[in-house]
Amino acid sequence: MRAVEDREREIMLELVRVTETAALLAGRCMGMGDKELVDAAAVDGMRGMLSLVNISGRVVIGEGEKDRAPMLYNGERVGTGLVEDELDIAVDPVEGTRLVADGLPNALSVIVAAARDSLMPVPTFYMHKLAVGQRARDYIDINAPVRENLRVVAAALGKKVRDLTVVILNRPRHADLVREVREAGARIKFIQDGDVAGAISTSVPDTGVDMLMGTGGAPEAVLAAAALKCLGGEIQTKMWVRDAEDEARARAASFEDTTQVYTSEDLAKGKSIVFCATGITDGDMLKGVRYNGEHATTDSIVMRARTGTVRRIQTSHDLSKKTLHSFRAGREMPV
Repeated sequence: MRAVEDREREIMLELVRVTETAALLAGRCMGMGDKELVDAAAVDGMRGMLSLVNISGRVVIGEGEKDRAPMLYNGERVGTGLVEDELDIAVDPVEGTRLVADGLPNALSVIVAAARDSLMPVPTFYMHKLAVGQRARDYIDINAPVRENLRVVAAALGKKVRDLTVVILNRPRHADLVREVREAGARIKFIQDGDVAGAISTSVPDTGVDMLMGTGGAPEAVLAAAALKCLGGEIQTKMWVRDAEDEARARAASFEDTTQVYTSEDLAKGKSIVFCATGITDGDMLKGVRYNGEHATTDSIVMRARTGTVRRIQTSHDLSKKTLHSFRAGREMPV
């Protein structure tokens, strides 16, 4: 056990370097309107830095299958491979690719490292989600009416329903949810993308966010669950099965009961979890990358579930001296 704890501490800063690299490269593409350019830059930097980290990692939450390279794919091996214990790795080189491409807030680069078989390898489609911070974690029920969840969360937080702020992805599919939240009297903060950041914001002080509700990507639910395990918050999820094809994919991935509720502990098991994120564009939780001539600054958060440790890391990068490892080029490259 001691060896596992020491290993977690050792890789925390290394994982920050991984997300910093992805953010520094993706940040150069902000506002250019090209999602593929943003993602390619971040993936190249993340994959390159991961190849230098002394772990034996297996990507269980990535960006698709092997034939969709250059994206970090499910099943890809990462790290030096020199360490005996294998880790589950979940990545989103750019959580909010469109946000970066369009110069919008709340884009992150995210990575999670956990003990083997800790992270649920969910099929890559959608889940209904309900996330809250620590004070309300024991009171939510994703199967309960919207109004009831708002009422119990408000009570747990010592607020009135009208004081609550609920984050919801701005999508047509949420029309009924938005109507119910409005009818209950709560406030809504719409986001264009990036519901990982929205879920985490429920558990981070001074974000002004109390809840996340709605339907978003299933892989992002696992990333959010890992972060909330570190912060003491909670997320409940259910598969969103839209048609027979979705149901077939779920069953093929051994999700026989598509009505089952999954909690943070189901999605990210145990205590051996390290979560790291670096801001790419400015958000409620993290600042975006700043460039100033030969210098750049990044803002990151890194957390451990075992200890509940949360570190905020602001890094100044001297770009005249710094190179980043490009996996595609197979060598060090200037930023």
